[in-house]
Parts: sequence; C-alpha cells; structure tokens
Amino acid sequence: MKILIDAMGGDNAPLCVLQGAAQAASEFGDGMTLALLGDEQALRDCAAANKIDLSPFEIIPCTEVIDMHDDPVKAARHKTDSSMVKGLTMLKNGEGDAFVSAGSTGALHVATSLIVRTLKGIKRPALATPMPGAKQDFLLLDCGANAECRAEMLNAFGTMGSVYAEKVMGRPQPRVALINNGAEDTKGTPVYREAHQLLKANPCIHFAGNIEPRYIMDGEADVVVCDGFVGNVVLKLTEGVAKTLLSLLKKVFLKNLVTKLSYLGIKGGLQELKRMLDSEEVGGAPLLGAAKPVIKAHGSSRAKGIKNAIRQAKICVRNDLCGTMQTALNALTESSTGAADAH
Repeated sequence: MKILIDAMGGDNAPLCVLQGAAQAASEFGDGMTLALLGDEQALRDCAAANKIDLSPFEIIPCTEVIDMHDDPVKAARHKTDSSMVKGLTMLKNGEGDAFVSAGSTGALHVATSLIVRTLKGIKRPALATPMPGAKQDFLLLDCGANAECRAEMLNAFGTMGSVYAEKVMGRPQPRVALINNGAEDTKGTPVYREAHQLLKANPCIHFAGNIEPRYIMDGEADVVVCDGFVGNVVLKLTEGVAKTLLSLLKKVFLKNLVTKLSYLGIKGGLQELKRMLDSEEVGGAPLLGAAKPVIKAHGSSRAKGIKNAIRQAKICVRNDLCGTMQTALNALTESSTGAADAH
C-alpha cells in the first residue's frame, strides 16, 4: 500500500506534515509506503533543522505549490508540477493507493474531479467529516465541497455516507438523517423536500427521516446529510461553540481555591471531553465519491491531524471503500431504473 502525501499543503507545511508522517510511519507504518510530494530541498532542510529522519519516506520532487489564494480551477489546470496536482495524477495512474492533503479545499475538490474523476453515478464528490456526538460519533456530509446541491445529489450523499459509516466507522446498519428545520417530511425548501422522498425510497440505506440541528449532536444518527453550505456552517459553528465552552469552563474552575480543588476531581473527564472535541483526533475528511481515496486534512492541521489523516487513508484502502461504494451506487441506480420502468 502506498499513500501519497502533499507535503506542501496547509498552514503549517512542511514541518507539521513531516512530523505527522513520521508519527504515522512509526505507529502504523508496517506494510505501507509513504511518499512525500514537494520541494525536495525545502523538505530536506526542514527535516534537518527539526531532526526528522526522512529515510522511511519516498520523496517525489515538485517545483510548484498551490496556495490558498490561487484560483482553484486555474491552479488545477495549470500548476501541473504542484504537489497536489502531481499527487492526484499519480493516484489516477495507479502509482499510489490514496492521497492526503491539507491544502486548499477548493483546489483539491476541483483537481480531484478533473484528474481522479468520480465514481459512476456521482456528479461531484462530497466532504465527509466524522463529528463528536453524545451517544457516538457521526458522519456529516457535505461539509463544504458543494454549496448548492440538487435532491439527487443529497440522495447519493446518503448512500455514500452509509457505506463509509459501515466500512470505516464499523456501524453495521447506519441510520441516515437529513438536516432540516423540522422533523416533518413537509418541512424545508423544495430541494430538501424532494431529497427526503428520495432518501425515504432509497433501498441502500436505513433512512431515519429529518433531523433538526439541535438534535444532531445527540449522536442518534450515524450519517447526517446536507448541502455543503449548511454543512460548513454546522462544522464551523460546532468548532466555535466547543472552543468557547472549554474556555468558559476554564474560567469557572480558576475562580477561587474551592473551584480549583473541584477541578482536580474532574480533570480526567474534562481532558477526555477536550480530546473528543479536538478536530485533530479525526485528522481529515474523505472526499466521498472520488474514484480513489482522497483525504482532506484540516488546513491548520498540526502533526497529530496529519498522522490521523494518513490513518484514515490506510483504512479506506484496506477496506476497499471506493469499490464498495461503487457497488452500492450501482444498486441505487438499478433500483431507480426499476422503479421508473414499473411506472
């Protein structure tokens, strides 16, 4: 198994990418080759300055970098020797089994669609992020790749999310829910009302109906479906609320001697809560619907985030996520065709 890594992507590249890759190689690198794509001299200089051993890695030199200010379409088409485009091209050509990047989300989405292509029946890939819930983690998609979606796209997201939840998250019969402003199937915009009916008739999933935003974090649903605009708002609002909540709790416990002593009694629980709310624990969001595994790590990822994104890539390859997903999508297409013929 060979994982291709964009060593120049992200706010903290290349240092945190190198550190994360080194941790991944040390902790779960058996049977896995890690290839770093980027400016070779910059990578070697950074590694030397921070005492990182590059001997476990294959280094693939690149002369260009896609940054956050580049136009996604132009960058994907013209920066062919960038670490992102070169890595995705290698993935397409079978020179790697998965690709990991903390670079520009827009550029990665466009380049993946243009180069790696999508599974049959999928118009555009969706960003799927595992989120913490009170009962259990759940998968949220789309988290920002497609700001506007048609009903059939939301239906496909439900199918892909269900496969991911089963194969990667270990949920035997994932419950799929659709974010809406009410539980009734008549709620929401015309697109969401149509999507509800399609998901309800989808034979490949266990559809639990609409879910209101205030109940998302309960963790009752395994997969929560929405368009990329709503998903990105939910994701960023959740991150902000978690950060604020932890900050407020810290102020409460530092108030006086009694509260400080109280803190010692629940310190372990608070640290576990902090770990649960840490996006670095997840590492990255897979671009579900891509023909081969592509993992988008958070742009501000530190070493732990990169390491866990590589872990996700390994799990996706090991479980043949894309192959299993294509089988489920084919079944969905066949059922839709059969229903149309019946009418």
